[in-house]
Amino acid sequence: MKLSVKILENEYWWGGSSATTDKLPICRATEGYTLDMYYGYNQTMPMYISSLGRYIWSEKPMKVTASGGEINLESEEEIVLARGGDTLHDAYLAVSRKYFPFKGKLPPEKFFKTAQYNTWMEYDYNQSQKGVLEYAHGLVDNGYTPGIFMIDEGWHTRYGLWEFDFAKFPDPKGMIDELHSLGFTVMLWVTPLYTCDGRDFVLAADPDRAGLVGSAGDKKYFLRTDDGRVAIVKWWEGFSAIFNFCREEDREFLASKLQRLMDDYGVDGFKLDGGIIAMYNPGNIQNGTQTHTPPDELNIAWNEFGERFEYHEYKDTYKGGGKGAISRLQDRNHSWTDKGINTLLPAALLQGLLGHPFICPDMVGGGEWANKYIPGFKCDEELFVRMAQCSALFPMIQFSWAPWRALNSEHQKMCLDAAKLHAAFGDYIMNEVRASARSGEPVLRHMEYEYPNSGYAEICDQFLLGSDILVAPVITKGERERRVVLPEGRWLYRGEVEYVGGSTVTVSAPIDVLPYFVKVK
Repeated sequence: MKLSVKILENEYWWGGSSATTDKLPICRATEGYTLDMYYGYNQTMPMYISSLGRYIWSEKPMKVTASGGEINLESEEEIVLARGGDTLHDAYLAVSRKYFPFKGKLPPEKFFKTAQYNTWMEYDYNQSQKGVLEYAHGLVDNGYTPGIFMIDEGWHTRYGLWEFDFAKFPDPKGMIDELHSLGFTVMLWVTPLYTCDGRDFVLAADPDRAGLVGSAGDKKYFLRTDDGRVAIVKWWEGFSAIFNFCREEDREFLASKLQRLMDDYGVDGFKLDGGIIAMYNPGNIQNGTQTHTPPDELNIAWNEFGERFEYHEYKDTYKGGGKGAISRLQDRNHSWTDKGINTLLPAALLQGLLGHPFICPDMVGGGEWANKYIPGFKCDEELFVRMAQCSALFPMIQFSWAPWRALNSEHQKMCLDAAKLHAAFGDYIMNEVRASARSGEPVLRHMEYEYPNSGYAEICDQFLLGSDILVAPVITKGERERRVVLPEGRWLYRGEVEYVGGSTVTVSAPIDVLPYFVKVK
């Protein structure tokens, strides 16, 4: 089906994918917006919602362009254009309640009450037991409160076996016991990919050939091409087989591997990476075409698979709105302007409008590991601090680079202050999270969502945490003042100075200050 939607005067649209925010919101002046959801990533939803209360929905991925005052959409199934009310708030609630209703499922409180920690930017592919423990003890020694602790890619042997590399982790149970004793909850990085050579692969892919016919091990796993061969897909680590989670055999195979990690070593949960819809796309299969199960259904099945684990996180989902799952933003550059801090707020605001309220921003300082290896790279300490502050009053904040190693003592203290500020608002954040699990409303809210038709549609550098806290982080290098648009009402700046809303104010914002206001009841 094809549909062209004329954009009304003073109408703004949000939707699609949290990875494509540079042209949002779409309005009559928009030119050059394009999105093919079959190649979407991060959080992708087949919906758009308007500041005037209209919404667009299709059950299947859409190809979307916007130019000349129109949004043009194409899908394999019906595309619905409907009115949910008169505002962005109305449109979101109408479409969410109809197509992805929230059921009250709540992620564990530990994700929200303290900062999270991830080993990726410290060690990238060179994870080790020694490094993990040094990082964990460094957090405690430098005043950070223990919380969720993620051991990222590189802890394992071959992809898909999900066994510790004992050369790098000689005593994984002892390591995890020590992390637990420090107060951490431990998650491991996992993908649905499987290295496609070696004896283990043959046993899983072709037990007949391996001589296992008639035995308990004679099930064949993995996504298949149209002629029955194991599909080989391209991803960031090369070419691999990939599980088909629409099949019970594949689900139980990987579940047994992960459960063993929990039973034998005390692992608490998993960071589930990859499985992006584009990985399953027939155009990404190198040795044939997979025609039996649509790629969107395969991605949905992968994301539903993780829900069996209490502690789990996803980064790339299709139609994942309404779930009680942690949704992380894609990796950001260590940059002020090039897909770095400048994109954190627009993407996070869009996550909420796509039905993903339990938002984890990218790692403080940026999680794009290749930045570290650019010739002449040097950590921008001001940027690092401002990224910590930007994340401090998100539902979650996650550190990866060790601030005490990357920064001088003054700037490290500012990052610690950001973590402490997050914890200080922990009870308020959890109240909003609980409410969101029931209502589906974003925890981190766009100004237009909370104060509709007030001229706020294009503001994407400040946000509301719930209804009562307005946050305006500094995202420009060298800036020491911050202009803030205050809605109607009375607002208390950092517990000190009261302002009357309905105006734009300028507040002092030295490098150690995150500008935020609390609404006076």
